[in-house]
Amino acid sequence: MADRIVPLGEKRLMDVKLGELGSWLGKRDFTPNGVLASIRNGHDRYYNKYINVKKGGIGGVAMLLVGYVALSYMWEYDHLKHDRWRKYH
Repeated sequence: MADRIVPLGEKRLMDVKLGELGSWLGKRDFTPNGVLASIRNGHDRYYNKYINVKKGGIGGVAMLLVGYVALSYMWEYDHLKHDRWRKYH
């Protein structure tokens, strides 16, 4: 049985070909409500895949924690870079 043809607006990002990327981005909803809905959908997908499972481990929470640490390090990198000891010679 052949797969049904999915309209470009309903495809996920990983299913879009590189040549279709511009028109796919044009079909996205960039209004404040659309952005909030996409953030909510992303959170729900992450929560259902990694947190809300029958036999859960520490993987989903650890992934969230590592992401937070990496993001906070990137935000503070300029400040940390200037605090290093330097050789004045």
